[in-house]
Amino acid sequence: MSQFRLLATRRFAPFFVTQALGAFNDNAFRYAMIGMATFQMALSQGALATYTNAALALFIAPFFLFSASAGQIAERFEKARLVRLVKLLEIAAMALAAVGFYLHSLGLLLAVLALMGLHSTLFGPIKYAILPQVLAEDELVGGNGLVETGTSLSILIGSVAGNTLIAVPRIGPLLASAAVLGVALAGYLASRGMPPAPATAPNLRFNPNPLSETWRVLRYTLGHRGVCVPVLGISWFWFVGATLTTQLPLYTRVYLGGSESVLTLALTLFSIGVGVGSLLCERASGRRLEPGLVPLGALGLTLAGVDLYLARPHAALHGHLGWLAFLAEPGAWRIAVDLSLMGTAAGFYIVPLFAMLQARAERSHLSRVIAGTNIVNALFMVLAAAFGLAMLHAGVSVPALFLAVALGNALVSVTLFAAQREFVLRALTWLGFRWREPLRSEGLESLPMHGALLLVGEAMDAADVCRALALMPRPVRPACQQPRGALLGLAGAVDTCGRSASQRITTVLARGEAVLLADADLTAALCATTPCWRVQVNREDGAWQLRVRRLDDPVGQHQ
Repeated sequence: MSQFRLLATRRFAPFFVTQALGAFNDNAFRYAMIGMATFQMALSQGALATYTNAALALFIAPFFLFSASAGQIAERFEKARLVRLVKLLEIAAMALAAVGFYLHSLGLLLAVLALMGLHSTLFGPIKYAILPQVLAEDELVGGNGLVETGTSLSILIGSVAGNTLIAVPRIGPLLASAAVLGVALAGYLASRGMPPAPATAPNLRFNPNPLSETWRVLRYTLGHRGVCVPVLGISWFWFVGATLTTQLPLYTRVYLGGSESVLTLALTLFSIGVGVGSLLCERASGRRLEPGLVPLGALGLTLAGVDLYLARPHAALHGHLGWLAFLAEPGAWRIAVDLSLMGTAAGFYIVPLFAMLQARAERSHLSRVIAGTNIVNALFMVLAAAFGLAMLHAGVSVPALFLAVALGNALVSVTLFAAQREFVLRALTWLGFRWREPLRSEGLESLPMHGALLLVGEAMDAADVCRALALMPRPVRPACQQPRGALLGLAGAVDTCGRSASQRITTVLARGEAVLLADADLTAALCATTPCWRVQVNREDGAWQLRVRRLDDPVGQHQ
């Protein structure tokens, strides 16, 4: 089923609209506030830098304080009802924002920003934990792509709306207030259409101590073999994104010489790029979980970030340019392409990571894993704010700051991919097999995602093993005689030569890993203690077909 057909279903559409309107309001309010401070209150460059970074810190402070409690609440109670309660909080916050806009009170608006941070803290564990409950496995990547696309476009439209409305002479604050309050009401009405999403841990004992619960959530999240690296990858993405978006108003005014319309153009290009990259993930992954897209996204972020610095390393010669005048400047189209490519690469990077998190975390702990992810995200965003503030006060230019983040992205990515080689392995198998030749599968959705698993291959050569690895929904270690080649090495292949082969495989299985065994002589003994599945790779109708059946399935035995 095409991912767009999900928008016609009640199990997905009301949730999609609700979260999109929430993302709109977050950014409409934030950019109206920033627009008021940047272009209407004549703050100095230093004061503006301090204010924008302080705003980011206030927004994410609730993630530290309340994420662990929010994760418990999301596990224990029915999620659709929780969403409606969170939307009521948003309405109250936007009513207070209207007062702040009317009074031109930055202090009051910063308080509202903290309330919106609380809103996002409570909504986050529900938002990502509800998707595996309402979507089938082959819909998860497409659903996440739609959510990320909807979020990026809502960020774009909300940012444009906030920037544009607050800039209207005399009545700008009134228009901005009416917009954010009206959208908050619309979000609540949309949430009324969400079907019930049952609690995944209704008997969970609530821990009211946020400190001890935060420690417990972080220990579980970062100690879980299957989700630790995706969590760190997502958090690093927020570091990069927070640095870019926080400094973008200053970058626009000083280095692009632009007005509000140029800031709007920059946000538009980046947000549309994120949407395009997110939607392309479903097609590029064949509607399956595909960690191999993450290294490609990371590479794109670094290359585009480096070129963004090279395109405009110094302050602009002109100021207050409209978007058409800016595009007529030398090098402007290069900057536009870089911002678009950064967005597209970001979509390729973040969608598979979220899909991995949802697919590989235990369902009864998913909301708490998301809460743990939000805590780590908050830490990285605080570090981004502190890093940006320190660099700017040290005299580093905004383009040089972007360059430092782009190069840092390369270093962090290499570190993460070295810790979990599956990413590089899947990138190579995606480029070498799935991108070049049609690969189909049958029965993969029934494979257990956790615990020891033995896959028994039938007449599989090294290429067949690599094709199988390219489609598996979880990390699998091949076991074969004298494994050779970069792909088998990255997969952590187990050598089945020698008398201790069975013991080596048993050790791997004892750690709860999955093994693809190509040596039939070892099958009987290992299957006596481990769940076993038969794997076949055949060429049919011009495509490679991978079939997976339980070893005791008579259909599988017949085939």
